[in-house]
Amino acid sequence: MHPFTASLDLRKPWLAAISEAAGAVLAQDDWRAALQARCAALGLVNHRGLALAFASQDELPEGVAYESFISDTGRVPTRDNLHDLFNALVWLSFPRTKCQLNALQAAQIAQAGVGAVRGRTRDAITLFDENAALLVLRDVPAGRALVEALRAHAWPQFFVEGRAALAEHAEVWLFGHALMEKLCAPYKGITAHAWVLMAPEEFFALAHAARRAWLDQQLAAELARRTPAQLTPACFTPLPVLGWPGWWPGQDAAFYADATVFRPPRARRNPA
Repeated sequence: MHPFTASLDLRKPWLAAISEAAGAVLAQDDWRAALQARCAALGLVNHRGLALAFASQDELPEGVAYESFISDTGRVPTRDNLHDLFNALVWLSFPRTKCQLNALQAAQIAQAGVGAVRGRTRDAITLFDENAALLVLRDVPAGRALVEALRAHAWPQFFVEGRAALAEHAEVWLFGHALMEKLCAPYKGITAHAWVLMAPEEFFALAHAARRAWLDQQLAAELARRTPAQLTPACFTPLPVLGWPGWWPGQDAAFYADATVFRPPRARRNPA
């Protein structure tokens, strides 16, 4: 057991997206070497075609942006903590999407520098990388109705009346590594930035690893198609993740009536 992984329980349903990679890596005494071996076995590269590697944080030169360093070298600075371990495991589990996010960040930094304010596009990329949950819904009327309820913050319709529909037509996959870290000490109010994907019937018949690969390919392609102006924080919708059926005890009507967690939508401002 690595000391900083003492709070890590791979049996938790919210870690299912990375559990395969995590199990293989953490079974080894040298987790860094295990990360690197798996990375090499998968033949992972960054968007420039450079071999991906997990480097010591000390390799990041002072004054060089983290994302630019990954883009220029293929080396991901990685510290001995859960945050960076989860980041590495997401790289192993969703390599195409992580590669595309890095390419987008690096392009934005090259264009505008780091600056005191990231701007809406870099904000959105950072939210995706750190705190995204992928909400996958069957592309049928019941699935589309769930999307409408979520975006309207109609929590009873989404989580209570929609419980059977969620079981039949929806899955949630965690992507954000900071979100995973928070869930090592879970509390009811943890809220993800949900990115919605509509999936065909065939997706739900695939094995777990094949569904993850499908998501990775779809996400990377979708991010590549969007212009910077089309990638903003408005692309996400809040999802209190421990409201997902079976992820937390006591999920009755009163649980979902807690407006400090399951918040109503913000009132729209009247035009001046």
